[in-house]
Amino acid sequence: MADGPKEIKVNFPPSLHGGVYANHMAVIHTREEFVMDFIMVAPPAGSVTARVVVSPGHAKRILNALAENVSIYERKYGEIPRAEEPGGPIRIN
Repeated sequence: MADGPKEIKVNFPPSLHGGVYANHMAVIHTREEFVMDFIMVAPPAGSVTARVVVSPGHAKRILNALAENVSIYERKYGEIPRAEEPGGPIRIN
């Protein structure tokens, strides 16, 4: 029998401590996975700073976690204005 959730120790590599910045995101999906490309757009060019691949079930958990956290943020700091879409189409090579 399970005694409840076990603690999972997660290694956080020092190279990731600073994170990466992205001001745009592209999403594609197949039946089995969602692919999220996080992009730093600084016209006239841009660069993918991270690619995250998750299952559809995990994509839905991410969506719910973001919605919950945006709601908490807005209750504390006020409504977040919608960001303008970057000009022109984005093509990832």
